[in-house]
Amino acid sequence: MRLTTGKVTFAGTLTSHWFLHMFQSFDVISDASKGTSRVAALRGIFTELGVDGVIVPRSDEHQGEYVAKGSERLAWLTGFTGSAGVAVVLNDGAFIFVDGRYTEQVASQVDGTIFTVESLISNPPAKWAKEGLAEGTRLGFDPWLHTITEIQALRKAVETPGGTLVALEKNPVDLIWEDQPQPPLESVDIHPVQWAGRETKDKLADLATAVADASADFTILTDPASIAWAFNIRGSDVPHTPLMLGFAVIAASGAHLLFVDKRKLPMQTEAYLTQLADLYPPSSLVDRLAGLARDGGTIALDPGLAAEKFRTLVEGSGGKYVTLADPARLPRSTKNITEIEGTRAAHLRDAAAMITFLAWLDAQQAGSVDEITAVRKLENCRRATGEKMQMPLRDVSFETISGSGPNGAIIHYRVSTESNRHLEPGELYLVDSGAQYQDGTTDITRTVPIGKPTEEMRDRYTRVLKGMISISMLRFPAGTRGMDIDAFARRSLWQEGLDYAHGTGHGVGSYLSVHEGPQRIARSGSQALLTGMILSNEPGYYKPGQFGIRLENLILVSEPSPVQGGDIDMHDFETLTRVPFDRRLICTEMLTTAEKDWLNSYHDKIVSDVAVFLDAESSKWLEKAAAPL
Repeated sequence: MRLTTGKVTFAGTLTSHWFLHMFQSFDVISDASKGTSRVAALRGIFTELGVDGVIVPRSDEHQGEYVAKGSERLAWLTGFTGSAGVAVVLNDGAFIFVDGRYTEQVASQVDGTIFTVESLISNPPAKWAKEGLAEGTRLGFDPWLHTITEIQALRKAVETPGGTLVALEKNPVDLIWEDQPQPPLESVDIHPVQWAGRETKDKLADLATAVADASADFTILTDPASIAWAFNIRGSDVPHTPLMLGFAVIAASGAHLLFVDKRKLPMQTEAYLTQLADLYPPSSLVDRLAGLARDGGTIALDPGLAAEKFRTLVEGSGGKYVTLADPARLPRSTKNITEIEGTRAAHLRDAAAMITFLAWLDAQQAGSVDEITAVRKLENCRRATGEKMQMPLRDVSFETISGSGPNGAIIHYRVSTESNRHLEPGELYLVDSGAQYQDGTTDITRTVPIGKPTEEMRDRYTRVLKGMISISMLRFPAGTRGMDIDAFARRSLWQEGLDYAHGTGHGVGSYLSVHEGPQRIARSGSQALLTGMILSNEPGYYKPGQFGIRLENLILVSEPSPVQGGDIDMHDFETLTRVPFDRRLICTEMLTTAEKDWLNSYHDKIVSDVAVFLDAESSKWLEKAAAPL
């Protein structure tokens, strides 16, 4: 992170005389009014491309959730800025597919006279195409922006009504996007072993063994998070996530290749990476891979992560393609002891900042604070706490969701100067935020009342809290998957005919992506939960146009241990987050004795662990907020 002071620009250490730009902007970045002209321009090149329509995904060449500005093709075309979505534009219609997190957002950002909204979950493009495409339709796609698995399903669907899926040489949106931003050239830094916990050479040796065990000569790491983990480096190519965009070829022989623009590499970083791999410019990727394939190489790809372009490149050059799950994914998600200790420290630091913020907010007059002011205050609390505890805030881990009243019901709401509103009396305020520190990544959501809450608000809040506590108290045997426990978080809501349209938990990286796979707690969470995995625990409830409630802690999967009187060892969760829940919203009579005991114990631990880092005013607030029920 580079900081600008009144005298000098420097990196690293903070002083008490700094001023900084916000990590988060509040600019209006969505513009539905351009949809008509841009869709028309896209249709204008269909004949040249030899297609009747095109598919435009949210993804980039790495299939990542967070992409560089020049890869925001879906947002540029449609106005939709969510992190998951797909558009299909035909000569006689246009469609945008989003999941339940974005139902309200897409309605406000996209011109409904141009785009018909479809469900990405119940009617995704691969299902929709079977009935939505006319016979003989030629649908174009960019093979760099879809995984091997996606194209297998999409091709079958398009061919069912007699259509053809056409791989395009050039991205169709790029052909009409005149002021498209250039690829980023942000600096890449070494992530020291004191925070990484393992030497790079040992990680690369394990990956090479995994390639050999798959009877392959090479595998391609397409996920920048896997490259960052494997090579112990961090970058700044995408917002709020310390990634370097690039590709790596891991060789069973140990002769690895890393494709990165050297303009990103300071002298020390380049010297470090040169000892680990041969460095090549990204422009040479296609030729180098084709050469490996022509030489008879067997190249392993993860079909769920690797772009379809890689498969066609390998097979088209005479090489052999075999499947292999990204060998860095599970080691990356199962944190070592250094990473675990780091994330514990990060959460204590972040708790002090969050408690300071909540104490400040509670002292403000209802209606006097707006959503943007709250975000600025919270970021400043994190900066000040990081300076005080000698671990600077590197970035926020995502743009803070700061939603008051009806805005809180928009699951992935982004406050802008246009949408900003005050936190009014009688409303709920939902704040979902996180931080990037060199020793760990945080993510926390709390919902608080502004003034007096209604009984409905208190009932819904308590049901969400019961779901969170249920996950927090859970014991489970080895092999349990996220899909096996998701319903525990929903039970109290389901009993009253209520639910929420998102998963209960996502994986979290170690000074990496705040959304990390493959672990997740959701109906689709098929990965077994392993020791050392960090996940979020975040049930919610949303009443459109009125209020939203979400409560989120991060949890760590513990080693299996014996249960007194039991037959088998069980995993449980260690709660990492240390911030109290709002007593004013808890219907105590709805909690069981076990739930009250858990909550009181949790609040006691917050006081014992965090109070020492707080000023007198915040400490006094915490004592009251964490008092026994």
